[in-house]
Amino acid sequence: MTETDFLRLSRREVLEASVAAAALGVCTSAAAAPPEAAPALEGAAQPTFEVRFTVNGTPKTLSLDPRTTLLDALREHLHLTGSKKGCDHGQCGACTVMVGGQRINSCLTLAVMHEGDEVTTIEGLGAAADLHPMQAAFLRHDGFQCGYCTPGQICSSVAMLKEVEAGWPSHVTEDLGIAIDLTDAEIRERMSGNLCRCAAYPNIVAAIRDASEGGAL
Repeated sequence: MTETDFLRLSRREVLEASVAAAALGVCTSAAAAPPEAAPALEGAAQPTFEVRFTVNGTPKTLSLDPRTTLLDALREHLHLTGSKKGCDHGQCGACTVMVGGQRINSCLTLAVMHEGDEVTTIEGLGAAADLHPMQAAFLRHDGFQCGYCTPGQICSSVAMLKEVEAGWPSHVTEDLGIAIDLTDAEIRERMSGNLCRCAAYPNIVAAIRDASEGGAL
């Protein structure tokens, strides 16, 4: 192509030539690049870890994907479905269980982190013929409506009373020099991580106070 012919090219022809040249460069680069490693096939075996812990007083051994949460291990592998999966972000408290006597959100912790621990779920607190005092108090005061949050509420309240007995203050504790007075404000503050969609909060507070006065500590 002479200089005169080049100057006679239209704008459209110049753009088409540029796009063709760019495409040719991409194809050449792709052909020269080394092949990437093939992605892992779906369904390929994943590594598993054995986890040994005690659940509701019974030793358990599970072979789990290391990404399995404690909540999923309890529900899907041990079929303890009392602990509920609510928000799955640790905000509602429906998944609350006790580990070593302390309450935790089981959706936020991995099962493999609890090797050797003692885990208590709602199923381990009492049976239909022998209710835990907190379970009985929730029944007396109708501390639930739909009941979805109730297992987490009860596990959390049992652990909370143990915290009060141990003298752990909360944000609203007024006097650190005397025994903690379990007022409504104390109960609400300490249970603030457990949400009730049905808004049965007054009955829940009454049930916790009843259980504490009845020696559920």
